[in-house]
Amino acid sequence: MIRVLIVDDQALMRAGFRALLDAEDGIEVVAEAADGRQGLEQARRHVPDVALVDVQMPVMTGIETTRHIAADPLLADVHVVILTNYGLDEYVFDALRAGAAGFLLKDTEPAELLHAVRVAARGDALLSPAVTRRLIGEFVARPPDRSTAPGMENLTRREREVTALAARGLTNEEIAAHMVISPFTAKTHISRAMTKLGARDRAQLVVFAYESGLVEPRDPLR
Repeated sequence: MIRVLIVDDQALMRAGFRALLDAEDGIEVVAEAADGRQGLEQARRHVPDVALVDVQMPVMTGIETTRHIAADPLLADVHVVILTNYGLDEYVFDALRAGAAGFLLKDTEPAELLHAVRVAARGDALLSPAVTRRLIGEFVARPPDRSTAPGMENLTRREREVTALAARGLTNEEIAAHMVISPFTAKTHISRAMTKLGARDRAQLVVFAYESGLVEPRDPLR
């Protein structure tokens, strides 16, 4: 059973998400919250698998809430999905940097929401290749700051290669095909890179890769 927390200051939005999720086999909404501070309290009380968190809320924003969740060792297995009306804006990038697993537009199709909850619960990033390219183009085309990802120099050549490919939006299967290795080996390299960099999940690994300069925003895929 995937346990979900909904954090949104709009009661109608919370009710709609709850109705959709509770109607689905294998998913259960365990709590709701109307602002970020309440959301953090509910996260600590229920320790859900997935927290759907609105980006703009009173008292505490979704970004602040995400940062607190990511910093709490007791909430290490809580995967935050940011809800936004605005698409790829600076809020979303800040949320990914803070530790969010990805984001969803509030007007997303029901099937996409259900899929996103399952993907997040597995610990995967909600960043498709198309989304990654747009994110890179809009927010990561800036001089790298190598101090933002300490530990990058500790990656092996293979780990750096798979991290770079993941940063371009490739799945484990696509990385494996590109490098002529097995998907399991690709996943192992990704996991080791995340551990060395202290990345909470794959989405944060992508952010680290670009901010550190491991991958340039306009690098072609070789």
